[in-house]
Amino acid sequence: MLSIPTIPSATAAFSAYTALAAWTMLLRNILDEIQTVVNKLVPEKLRTKLLTLLTNFISVHSPLELTLVINNNQGQGSVFNRLFEAAELYLPTKISSSVHRLGVSQGPKDANLSLSIEKDQEIVDYLDDVQLRWKSVAESEKKNNNNNKDSKSFELSFQKRHMKRVLDEYLPHVLKRTEAIKEERKVVKLYSLHFHGDNSRGERWGWINLDHPATFDTLAMDLEMKRELKEDLDRFVMRREYYRRVGKAWKRGYLLYGPPGTGKSSLVAAMANYLNFNIYDLELSSVHSNSYLRNLLVGTSNRSIIVIEDIDCSVELQNRDAAPKGRRNGDNQLTLSGLLNVIDGLWSCLGDERIIVFTTNHKDRLDPALLRPGRMDMHIHMSYCTPDGFKLLASNYLGIKDHLSFNEVEGLMEEVNVTPAEVAEEIMKSDDPNVALNGLLKFLKRKTTECDKSSVEAKDGVVDVDGGDGDDGDEGQGTQNADDIHVAERTPSNRNIIRNRIVRSSFTGYGGAPPVPAMHHSFSR
Repeated sequence: MLSIPTIPSATAAFSAYTALAAWTMLLRNILDEIQTVVNKLVPEKLRTKLLTLLTNFISVHSPLELTLVINNNQGQGSVFNRLFEAAELYLPTKISSSVHRLGVSQGPKDANLSLSIEKDQEIVDYLDDVQLRWKSVAESEKKNNNNNKDSKSFELSFQKRHMKRVLDEYLPHVLKRTEAIKEERKVVKLYSLHFHGDNSRGERWGWINLDHPATFDTLAMDLEMKRELKEDLDRFVMRREYYRRVGKAWKRGYLLYGPPGTGKSSLVAAMANYLNFNIYDLELSSVHSNSYLRNLLVGTSNRSIIVIEDIDCSVELQNRDAAPKGRRNGDNQLTLSGLLNVIDGLWSCLGDERIIVFTTNHKDRLDPALLRPGRMDMHIHMSYCTPDGFKLLASNYLGIKDHLSFNEVEGLMEEVNVTPAEVAEEIMKSDDPNVALNGLLKFLKRKTTECDKSSVEAKDGVVDVDGGDGDDGDEGQGTQNADDIHVAERTPSNRNIIRNRIVRSSFTGYGGAPPVPAMHHSFSR
């Protein structure tokens, strides 16, 4: 006979429920009392800190936790990590009261202060209901010179089950938000090698904000040539799909050549301001090998202008078939073939929307390989000041359109070579147009006398030509391409002259004269 289990009566069940409820209320009252005591005895900041430490301890030791490490460099350290840069810009927008240590800085040309997350500080962010914790980490690594250097990285921690959402939604959101922040703060930057300023990219490139006033509106260029150059730049930045369709790297090359003081640097600054592109000032004298050159260029950003000034002065590039004594060919030295490879070889496709600019005072000294079509797309000849160029300078610097001295100044300019920089330097000496133009006339007459004296000495057999290379007065210009479009080109009557070389204005625009307008251009394509 089966026995039926004894079923508790309703009275017994109600009694058990009542007892459990009483114990629950008692426990709750005890916890409330403990919380009240703790709140009175322990400060709020300390309570928050203890709770955070407890939560982190549980999370870190949880088998369900996943941490992504975002280093400042990827691969073998030669390529800057885009995610690291994004985190540096994004995280300061998420600072909360739980952060107790921040870095603050301001560059020499920065308008605002910049905040950064210091070592071991943690930032909490959310993707909907998913909590994500960022932590700044710095590890000391020993360099070749035995100096310790901190290698920065960020750690992003979250629950493993959210990994797909973090990779597919959160990190793309961070990158997109970073691009918006860049646009809001967009300032043209000048990068240089071994700069000791804000060097967040580590070992090679450092930068400062470039506040150069040069624009196409201030450049005393021929209006048609200015329009043609601007249209070429506009066409370049709009043709991403075109370059992809025809199978070419999205880049453009310009060769600026002409005597010192004709505004080559100012033209580069005007291009950067017009396109809102950063400038990388690459000094080949600081580059010791082809591999180092590749690493440098891989570390540059998209939408940038890479400038190599005075490329004719890089003696190892003058003859690509000649190797320096005591050194063997290869990646352990800088060669012309290595430079050409990063201009239009396989390495040229590692970046988008880049402009490469070479400048030289002596086009005829360049290896023909550098001038081959497809490497330098446009050749821009920047020569001596013309009467029309002088009028533009007078308008920009003195605010005048006409003056009684103009005819005499223009007549002297037809007889002597003078650069826009020299003209600008003279007319800047006074705000009074009469005084400034009188000083310019004295300067031009003095140069004319020097030219006449030089001509007489040359006829008497005394050769004193600038540089000793027997050029014909257009210093280092060489022969023009057959398809060059010459603008206001002229040959000086005196072909053997002593020229005054001046220091060109720097990219940064610190001190000295304002940027010198570019003058007297010719283009070849």
